[in-house]
Amino acid sequence: MATSYNLALPYDIDGRARTAETPDDTHIRDLVEQVLFTAPGERVNRPEFGCGLLRLVFEPNSDALAAALQFTVQGALQQWLGDRIELETVQVEHQESTLRVTVAYRIRRTGRREVATFEEER
Repeated sequence: MATSYNLALPYDIDGRARTAETPDDTHIRDLVEQVLFTAPGERVNRPEFGCGLLRLVFEPNSDALAAALQFTVQGALQQWLGDRIELETVQVEHQESTLRVTVAYRIRRTGRREVATFEEER
């Protein structure tokens, strides 16, 4: 199967001074990251987009926060990327001042399994 390319996210310029492109697998990981770090209300034409991971920076780190965040992340990913990925697991861990979110998913188009980890230092 031929690799297709998409706009790089966040938007970037490549070495040729053109819009940067990225392969499908990387693009989907970038989309996952956008869902996690975009706060609802941040996008004008899609005010409900995102799960707002960054707004939790000042919340007390606890098991309750991790459980709520796991539910929120899973729901947002299924809502916004459910046509592109099959979500397998969402794991949220907290250790002292770090919140770590690990997402395992399968890309529907290729069947390839991916695992992406995102950390937020508090």
